[in-house]
Amino acid sequence: MYNLSDYRYNLPESLIAQTPCEHRSLSRLMHLDRRSHDISHRRFLDIADLLRPGDLLVVNDTRVVPARLLGHKPTGGRVEVLIIDYAAGMKHLADTGRFQCDCLIRASRRPEPGTVLELGQDITATVIEHRDRISVVCFNGGNDFLFRLKKSGKMPLPPYIKRDQNPGQGAGTPAQMDEQKDRQDYQTVYATAEGAVAAPTAGLHFTEDLLAALSAKGVDVVRITLHVGYGTFVPVRVKDIRDHQIHSEYFIVDEQAAEKINRARGAGCRVIAVGTTAVRTLEFCTDACGRISAGQGRCDLFIYPGYRFKCVDAIITNFHLPESTLLMLISAFYDRERILDAYKVAVDEKYRFFSYGDAMFIE
Repeated sequence: MYNLSDYRYNLPESLIAQTPCEHRSLSRLMHLDRRSHDISHRRFLDIADLLRPGDLLVVNDTRVVPARLLGHKPTGGRVEVLIIDYAAGMKHLADTGRFQCDCLIRASRRPEPGTVLELGQDITATVIEHRDRISVVCFNGGNDFLFRLKKSGKMPLPPYIKRDQNPGQGAGTPAQMDEQKDRQDYQTVYATAEGAVAAPTAGLHFTEDLLAALSAKGVDVVRITLHVGYGTFVPVRVKDIRDHQIHSEYFIVDEQAAEKINRARGAGCRVIAVGTTAVRTLEFCTDACGRISAGQGRCDLFIYPGYRFKCVDAIITNFHLPESTLLMLISAFYDRERILDAYKVAVDEKYRFFSYGDAMFIE
């Protein structure tokens, strides 16, 4: 269970969702029962029937920023810059007046330190240094940079979601229309805390009406924050997964949230994490006695089989990439072989996979 190859499965490319379900809560839902090992097939809307009065739903309220910038080098060659640690950039801005953080740079030839990049309308940036595959980039404009980023930046969709790379001219081009739609679709309805460079995708299935129905049933909702960064999606490049070093991501659990979670656990209520980002944050902040502490900082918890869960009782999640740390996490929560069996069923039943795909409820 520690070999990277233990987390492979076959997935037809046609099952990788390119767009979300037209109505969020009508996406499909696979229900896994960890006691009976039964698998049932539902719509996400049915989560209201599966949750119980007293359950506590923990959601990640991070909001995706348009962190992908297209432009060119001084030579005229094309360049793409992806901001991968927005939270660190905001801290650097507060401390120094300059937005500077780790980025990924795509170009025919990686620009040398000191190179000034032209990135969209009124944005320039200077390459500071390179560290392996990551580059440190400083953006011009101080606080004005944030306004320019929201205007010129593109949503940082995962590479398996294909979009027209030629923006064309005018607001009515297909690429422009895709971008505007993704700016809505690639956010949860409760996203408020700006800072993620990828969506906590399990939450994309919720609507305001569904949340209201859950509240009416007696299901409580609490918000925590984990600004999803590049680390969640870095490919595992070691044969033994225990040798993988996961990147850290910035989190916030406030006093009110911690108190509500501890109160629910003390009353014997289930704590249900919406997404692997919520799982990692909850488990990172929970002590050996099962009590969660408020705080903020960097979460670098890597969960894989053998991990003993201290807080989370059930998980709502999407279907994850082969050999990914996210697949390892849910394998730790249930059982690696049974999870892979469930994924085979999902393929046979033609579920839609990954960020814009269908969901799974493991209880």
